[in-house]
Amino acid sequence: MDGFRHTLLLSALALLCACGGGGGGGSSTPAPTWQAGQFADARQFANQCLRPRTGSQYPDVAGSVLDENNWLRSWSHETYLWYDEIQDRNPANHDESLAYFDLLKTEAITASGAPKDQFHFAMPSGEWNAQSQSGVAVGYGLQWVIIESLPPRDVRVAYHDQQDRSDLPPRGTRLLSVDGVSMVSSNDIDTLNAGLYPGENGEQHRLEFEYPGGTRQTLTLSAGTVTSEPVQRVRVLTSTGGTQVGYMLFNDHIATAEGALRDAVAQLSQGNGIDDLVLDLRYNGGGYLALASQLAYMIAGPERTAGQSFEIARFNDQHPTTNPVTGQPLAPTPFYNTTLGFSVPANEPLPNLNLSRVFVLTGATTCSASESIINGLRGIGVEVIQIGNRTCGKPYGFYPTDNCGTTYFTIQFQGVNAQGFGDYPDGFVPGTDDGQAGVRGCQVADDYDHDLGDVDEARLSSALHYIDNGYCPPSTSRHTLHRRSLAAPPAVDGRVHKAPWRENRIMTPTR
Repeated sequence: MDGFRHTLLLSALALLCACGGGGGGGSSTPAPTWQAGQFADARQFANQCLRPRTGSQYPDVAGSVLDENNWLRSWSHETYLWYDEIQDRNPANHDESLAYFDLLKTEAITASGAPKDQFHFAMPSGEWNAQSQSGVAVGYGLQWVIIESLPPRDVRVAYHDQQDRSDLPPRGTRLLSVDGVSMVSSNDIDTLNAGLYPGENGEQHRLEFEYPGGTRQTLTLSAGTVTSEPVQRVRVLTSTGGTQVGYMLFNDHIATAEGALRDAVAQLSQGNGIDDLVLDLRYNGGGYLALASQLAYMIAGPERTAGQSFEIARFNDQHPTTNPVTGQPLAPTPFYNTTLGFSVPANEPLPNLNLSRVFVLTGATTCSASESIINGLRGIGVEVIQIGNRTCGKPYGFYPTDNCGTTYFTIQFQGVNAQGFGDYPDGFVPGTDDGQAGVRGCQVADDYDHDLGDVDEARLSSALHYIDNGYCPPSTSRHTLHRRSLAAPPAVDGRVHKAPWRENRIMTPTR
């Protein structure tokens, strides 16, 4: 596989990029001499490639690494949100374009000590197109939650990519070893990573599991091409007080989610509809912003969203009135009330629930486009009740841009809601609504002893308690306890680590 590999480090999980590159090649036009602070138009260097793709569908022509680097330098200067914080380095001194791209970002640190830009990456264009459009990727068909990355490690099954996979270990099952190497204590990181995130179709690994009831079993799992189901477990629940409550698990803002979200809302709106909605975004890292807008419209309905902006993109100060990517006048993302052609025919009206409030289940993996749903709805006065833990904090986004077979993702805008708020780099926090990053709700640890959508699962149970009583369950109740059979509750939420494109806010030139 030519794309990304996850790596479980002793201190954290990081995502690695399989990088290519190399020198040589001839440019179709003489490259200008580099002068610090002087930038030619990026279009002058676009699609001039060291290894041009063949076929009429590609605009590539023969070029060099320097041409590709010059394009990256000018494109970053034109579109990067913090363009004036990039150290201007001579592109002729770098013989690998991906390595050069890694340098074209701010080195600033936030007040909390984290890098200001944690979201800078690239991937092969073919892989981006296949995964983002179809949800197809290589794997076992399950997602891992990393509760503790340091020994003694705690890695468990978070959920299945397809909801009807009874052949796989259930949610909450703990991974004990990979090919005989202890997941809990070993420092053989390469073996552990290879088993966690296989890169090739047909790749097999022996994984030892401990099931929630304590039973241990070793299974040989074979990696295959998996098509994920981004929307799962859509159902109507009845609270103890008799309220009809819709529930849906939404895991990825990928193209196939458009039809699935439309169908889910149509299902929940049948008959007399529902009184409340619990939207489970705890493992949704983001994706296409337009899908977030569509779902927000389907939750709030036509009257609340009419004439309102879902999100307003703020680009760098070189572009106060024009979108630097599309060249069009700046315009907000509306609440889309029709299909857009991601996975179903365009221009079909979307169903809606016409709700004045929504309960959102969140965690550390709730990122970017998922956070836009929270922010966008709050921007038009829809009450959001947040149940779970702090979200990851990504108010930024980008337009994926292909050049020479690599799709680059660089932060190009900050998204704000209709009230102008978009300052949540440390995430949304459930508790008291302060009109900013504090959201009314309940802090509830994740519960791996129950399946997602189970009324006894801690976060869903807490939402149902709030619906019936108007307040969070007591901190000592079973609703807020993180029931783990093997260790004490973790200090922080577990993370489901996905490819970077599934943990961001993505715009396309047309939507």
